Parts: sequence; structure tokens; C-alpha cells
Amino acid sequence: MGNQLTDRIFWKKYWESKKDLAVAIKPDYTFHQILKKLVKKNKLKTAIELGGFPGYYAIYLNKYLKLETTLFDYYVHTGILVDVLAANNLSEKSIGVIEGDLFKYKALKQYDLVLSCGLIEHFEDTKDIIKRHLAFLKPGGTLFITLPNFLGVNGWVQRKFDPENYSKHNTKSMQLDLLAQVCRELNLQDVELSHYGKFSVWLENKQTKSALAKILTKTIWLAGKIFTRIVPAETKLLSPYIVLTAKKPA
Repeated sequence: MGNQLTDRIFWKKYWESKKDLAVAIKPDYTFHQILKKLVKKNKLKTAIELGGFPGYYAIYLNKYLKLETTLFDYYVHTGILVDVLAANNLSEKSIGVIEGDLFKYKALKQYDLVLSCGLIEHFEDTKDIIKRHLAFLKPGGTLFITLPNFLGVNGWVQRKFDPENYSKHNTKSMQLDLLAQVCRELNLQDVELSHYGKFSVWLENKQTKSALAKILTKTIWLAGKIFTRIVPAETKLLSPYIVLTAKKPA
């Protein structure tokens, strides 16, 4: 099997199956607290979002934190992107766009911040895909990577009710020990790794799933929300995300 667990056809079908993508990104968008701290602490001015179509984080950083941002992805649906930008009162020129293959593209510019949210888990070689982020990152720059956590309750839901989607994810990349080892091997500094977020479970394209799958997923979601309201915790079992931040040596 090659390094990639998905291809261009997969992503074309994936994005075209999604409805209502043209939404206004809010100030409290997911991970906003971490991103605000990183930008302020490190005085970040430029950023590139890898594998980020339809560019929600590039838009967030540009719209609210005033960074000069670029979106890089293997597949960019121009029509969807234009609609998303318009929903956020941004023009087509507000963010840069690069459509390319991360394994073939040679970075022509480096940025203060390189981020990806839901990218690295789609590749077999976790070290290799993280290393490719660094080609876009300035010396001393900040790396911000998030990925879903399928090693807890949410992973069980995915595996049970959406095995096709589950198979597109490399769950080994979700092991904190492995990620920490990769960071050491790449000589990254100021590494912080954690499970993140209050309990949540989800199904992709929920409308296509059986009634039983939707009912059970909703029941699990509700039970988990009640439990974590009583016992708030960010853990491997319950948290929906993993967050990695680090710096490239100057």
C-alpha cells in the first residue's frame, strides 16, 4: 500500500457530498483559544494551511487574527471555495490558494505558522507527512497539527457504523507516544501534545446511515455529554481530538 490512504477521486466525492459548506466562520471556531495564544506569543504574521480545503482555518486566521494566509490542498473545488469566502465577506484574493501534491510540490515560500487539521491521519508514514510540513515552515516557526482521536469512544462509533471512512484513517498516527517520537526524530522544539476537547462522536454523511446507527450514535453522544459535564476530562477515551504544537529549530 502507498503512503496515501485516499486519492483525488475520494476527495472530489467527499466534498461534493457535503452540503451547506458556505458558512460564516465564528470567532470561537474550534481550536481558536490555542491559535490566538500561538499567534500572540510568537508574533505570527503569515500562515499556510495544508490539506485544509475548504480553508476554514486559513479564513479564521485571516478574518479574525489578521494573518496573511494561504490554503494548500491536493483538491480544491473552486466553486465551493468562492462560496465559503463570500459567506465570510472575503474576496477571492483574500487568501492565497495552491492546488498541488504535497509529495511533489517544492515549497517556494516559508511561513511563520504551518498548520493542518485532519491531514496526517490519512497517510501511512506519519513521520514523513509531518516532515513535509517543515518544508513550508520558517526556522523558528510554529507548527500546529490536529487530528481526530479514533482510539476512544469516537473510534468505536466510526469502526462500527462507518467502516469505509474509518479505513481511510491511520489510527497509529493517533498514538501520543508515536507522535512524540516523531517530533524527537525531527528535532522539533517546545513540543506539546495532548488529547483535546469535550466528549463528542460523529458520523460523516449522517443522512446516508441507517436509523439504528443514527439513534445509537445520538444516544452515545448524549450519555457522554452528561458524563463529562459531571466529570470534565480530556482523555484518550473521551476527547474527540489530538493537538500537537512545536517549533522548528531556528
